[in-house]
Amino acid sequence: MKTKKDIIIGFILGIISTCIGFILYILFFSKYGIEDTIRQALQFKFLDKLVSLGALLNLVPFFLFLNKKQDNKAKGVLIATVIIGLILIINRL
Repeated sequence: MKTKKDIIIGFILGIISTCIGFILYILFFSKYGIEDTIRQALQFKFLDKLVSLGALLNLVPFFLFLNKKQDNKAKGVLIATVIIGLILIINRL
């Protein structure tokens, strides 16, 4: 039971980490605000690239969990990253 709970915690943290990375990327590297950048990303179809860059932040909790020997939480973060990647690939088609 604890195994499933740890995987779910890692998964949720992976999704949250991607969202935070997405917002941080926009704040640091975009000259427009969050709303304007998302609007332009939807208009010019590069939202998937922004989400991919945001998913890079998943490396932090993944390696943190691996160093702390919390493999199931790291597995949850990895599952979240793979699912986000699959959604982006399917969206691209």
